[in-house]
Amino acid sequence: MLLVAHTGRDDARDVARSFTKALTAHGMVVRLLPQEAGDLALGTGDGVEIATEPDPSRDCELVVVIGGDGTILRAAELTHEVCTPVLGVNLGHVGFLAEAEYDDLESTIDAVVQRRYTAEDRLTLDVAVYRDGELITRTFALNEASVEKAARERMLEVVVEIDGRPLSRWGCDGVVCATPTGSTAYNFSAGGPVVWPEVEALLLVPISAHALFARPLVVSPSSTLAVEVLAGTESAGVLWCDGRRAVELPPGARIEVRRGRLPVRLVRLHEAPFTDRLVAKFDLPVEGWRGSAERRRRSTEETDA
Repeated sequence: MLLVAHTGRDDARDVARSFTKALTAHGMVVRLLPQEAGDLALGTGDGVEIATEPDPSRDCELVVVIGGDGTILRAAELTHEVCTPVLGVNLGHVGFLAEAEYDDLESTIDAVVQRRYTAEDRLTLDVAVYRDGELITRTFALNEASVEKAARERMLEVVVEIDGRPLSRWGCDGVVCATPTGSTAYNFSAGGPVVWPEVEALLLVPISAHALFARPLVVSPSSTLAVEVLAGTESAGVLWCDGRRAVELPPGARIEVRRGRLPVRLVRLHEAPFTDRLVAKFDLPVEGWRGSAERRRRSTEETDA
């Protein structure tokens, strides 16, 4: 197992040490990143090894992440080329990408040891940045690729294109290109739709666009989204992928977003519907619901009583 932790937090360090101790006690090998091994005061031996390869999750059965969604996104970055399944143990606030909570540590460890889990592939984005027709950089995103204005006092002037055809020109704060997985992240905050993770689609959401037509869009997963920062303007932008990797966008830059070549695999311990996850993570009010399952539950309780 590769273990990735937010070692800047005391509680994350404690949970990471407990997880490592429990897994090694079951005869499993736990691999740690060099910096994190130092932060956790764990050295090699007794089932612990230090990652030395560029792809630290290579040959690992699982990546266990101790932290919030940001730490899970970091683990997805580390494992992207290898597609090792990622299990998130949430110590953050919402923790939408995480499957387990820290207070369920014993049952989570037992599920890992007994291999009582499944992995589901999540659609990703491949992102390319061009300037004057020349490729500047390539990267990927699990949640979103967001084109944002670089200066607070200026709007970003962009033209958006879908499948090689221009859609609209906007003066805006930015544009979010998101996956269904990322629909509950930046896309959600920008007013985009929540999309169930099994839906294959790409999302495009303008941020504070000064335009009559500036609606969130849901397009085919085979579509190509493009955002051009208009040349000849004083507006410059910056591309952020999952809030982790940034690329400066001068006027004239072009960003192309497609469905990713490789998915990210997220581990699931439970078969709970996505609706239940939404209710739990956002603490949505559902009191008074009288669905068939609730009626059966109440009937059973009354019979037992």
